[in-house]
Amino acid sequence: MKANELRRKFIDFFVRNYNHKEIKGSSLIPENDPTVLFTTAGMHPLVPFLMGAPHPSGKRLVDVQKCIRTDDIDEVGDACHLTFFEMLGNWSLGDYFKEGAIQMSYEFLTDKENGLGLPKSMLAVSCFAGDENAPRDNEAYEVWKKLGIEDGRIAFLPKKNNWWGPAGQTGPCGPDTEMFYWTGSGSAPEKFDSEDPLWVEIWNDVFMQYNKTAEGKYEPLKQTNVDTGMGFERVLTVLNGAASPFETELFEEAMKEINTLKKSSNIVYESIIADHLRAATFMLGDEKGITPSNTDQGYILRRLIRRAIRYGKKLGIEENFIVKIADIYIKTYGDFYTDLEKNKSKILEELDQEEQKFSQTINKGLVILSKQLERMDVDESERNPQYFEENFFFEMFATYGFPLELTMEELQEKGWIRSQKDKEYIIEKFNNHFIKHQELSKAGAEKKFSGGLADHSEEVSKLHTATHLLHAALRQVLGTHVEQRGSNITAERLRFDFSHAEKMTPEQIKKVEEIVNEEIKKALPITCDEMSVDEAKAKGAMGLFESKYGEKVKVYTMGDPVNNTVFSMEICGGPHAENTADLKSFKILKEESSSSGVRRIKAVIGQ
Repeated sequence: MKANELRRKFIDFFVRNYNHKEIKGSSLIPENDPTVLFTTAGMHPLVPFLMGAPHPSGKRLVDVQKCIRTDDIDEVGDACHLTFFEMLGNWSLGDYFKEGAIQMSYEFLTDKENGLGLPKSMLAVSCFAGDENAPRDNEAYEVWKKLGIEDGRIAFLPKKNNWWGPAGQTGPCGPDTEMFYWTGSGSAPEKFDSEDPLWVEIWNDVFMQYNKTAEGKYEPLKQTNVDTGMGFERVLTVLNGAASPFETELFEEAMKEINTLKKSSNIVYESIIADHLRAATFMLGDEKGITPSNTDQGYILRRLIRRAIRYGKKLGIEENFIVKIADIYIKTYGDFYTDLEKNKSKILEELDQEEQKFSQTINKGLVILSKQLERMDVDESERNPQYFEENFFFEMFATYGFPLELTMEELQEKGWIRSQKDKEYIIEKFNNHFIKHQELSKAGAEKKFSGGLADHSEEVSKLHTATHLLHAALRQVLGTHVEQRGSNITAERLRFDFSHAEKMTPEQIKKVEEIVNEEIKKALPITCDEMSVDEAKAKGAMGLFESKYGEKVKVYTMGDPVNNTVFSMEICGGPHAENTADLKSFKILKEESSSSGVRRIKAVIGQ
């Protein structure tokens, strides 16, 4: 079965047979959950509706959702772990529950005409065994029995196996029932063994009955929901009799290209490259515009790209190659994910820039590391990171630009890291030297100027105020991916750096100017309150560069919360004007590139 055929078959089954509405998958950056960097499950975009808000498309939904998970990044390259993956999901928002969901799942799996036509004799299921938070799920068990699944093929498993959520630290969650397919040769065993890797999980029906609170309590949800997730790549693998997703059409052309370029063979390295560059392609092509950086989503993206380049070097690939692989994925997925084709030039340009920069770094870093290891005459059985100079790990990063995680991966492969304790030791010399470096840098910066301000004069204070208005206006016009990346303010002008991948259009620049000038005309009062970082976040204040913050922070608000006229609320050290009207007017002089994925605006205010 082809990929597009499977997606369509799943969606059509629920639309035609069970009155579901097809909805569009969401961005890889979750809208409703600030506790995680990426959409890690199909339920993320639907959290408000799972909590009771009415969905405009009704109570029965079906979709295909892009997801990213990086917790198991070291496991990528085996037969089942992927960084980027798709989830096929059908949803009941306070409509059908356990019996309806299980019956639909079973029908899609086994029906030859409308579903996948898998033989019942090759299926097994698991149900929640119960614990102190929730009882054993006998209801799901009884439905499976009614459908003809034998007792030997039903396992009751604990929370670590048969419980889903919440996706972040709090939110909807509940017991689940999982479906497995026998991938071994011959008939499936009469008794289901969940530890046997030949039983592959292909579907998961989550019964959202509870809400986990910040205090760790599980409270019953007013509205019970069903969240079902079928791992797209895993099912495609099973349906085509492949040993892993890397043998399916999703990776076929990319793996061929890697094989053409490589000088040595290692299937794990080849799979890592294919996986990481697929994930990077989707991140760069996302509607919210993820770009490589040293923080948050951008850091994960950069790490994936760098790992792919590193493993390419290990395979003997000397030329720049990641753009070629990304181009293959754009063609492979472009029909279904049209944003990839639309953002093709941006995707390939960003990847090319990253590879050009990092290829030099990695070559130099690997040489330095190799020379260091050659000098260390230590018996293989006694190797451990304590033989290195304490500042070595930080110097690899600070002097040669070699990321700590890559140093650790190289040392692990060569037998210098053997345990979690070894990893913790390295992370602790690194952090100690990093902190010393920060303290020295901070001391030097304080002598020069504070917070990007030349001084605390009246004009500088007004221009500083303008950066807050500019920041909020940019987020309105360009999107909430915009975040401050630095600023420099003199008495004559402001310079503001922000995350955004593309050059602003004249129309966008004009719109930003208009918004800022409108807020100046409104003569909004500017107030300052001191509170904890957590309190500031709870109020909705923007907060960047959190490592600079102490226990108490200043929050500057432009507008009146009582009258609901707040335009900007940011954690900031100050100083600021007392009213937006003090700025008189605002004019953007120039918009230009600052660095990869970062734009720069220079602007002035009225005199």
